Amino acid sequence: MFIGHFGLALAAKRVAPRTSLGTLGAAAQWVDLLWPLLVLAGVERVRIDPGNTAFTPLDFEYYPWTHSLLLVLVWAAGFAAAYHLRTRYRRGTATVAALVASHWVLDVLTHRPDLPLAPGSAARVGLGLWNSVPATVAVEGTVFAAGVAIYARSTRPRNRTGSWALWSLVAFLALVYASSALAGPPPRWAGRGSPCGSSSSGWRGRTATAPPWSRTARNGGRRWRRPRTGRWWL
Repeated sequence: MFIGHFGLALAAKRVAPRTSLGTLGAAAQWVDLLWPLLVLAGVERVRIDPGNTAFTPLDFEYYPWTHSLLLVLVWAAGFAAAYHLRTRYRRGTATVAALVASHWVLDVLTHRPDLPLAPGSAARVGLGLWNSVPATVAVEGTVFAAGVAIYARSTRPRNRTGSWALWSLVAFLALVYASSALAGPPPRWAGRGSPCGSSSSGWRGRTATAPPWSRTARNGGRRWRRPRTGRWWL
């Protein structure tokens, strides 16, 4: 889920009016902000697999440190603690904690059974809403529209700039969501290595182009190998 998380963040402004919308949005998307960093670091893995679901070609192979139930609760507690130390605003603290935790709940609705309960746990959950593009758009669109309506009724812009800023944000998020919903899988990648944290990532079994800072990219797509003893070789 993408735009639905922002819908909850907008609606949460009614509960915690002193908390900035930016903080609410960051809380709702916190684990998704951390996830690409861990993928690039090779800690978590994702694979491009067209047909994996109707809505997205991404196969989330391994991401227990950002998207398991246990770690999402840990991230929620950490985010809330940092916010409380800065603001001492109890209602805001509870709200941002709930938003971080809500990410996993909404993802359970959309993902196929690939969300772990904890690192090392074999159990995976997911209701698979992404298997239907119309159903996904209908549910996420409804959550987002409800969040926009609640936010608009709960706040008043100080001037015309504030009003334009809100509706520009709404339009931008809707446009990004529509483009991702309508776009197909990425074009076939020809390089070796993977920015997705897995040497087997890629389009129809082909590996994705390596990040420019990796040894693979600096050596014309050839992978480095290391013998049991001796120096690095190609």
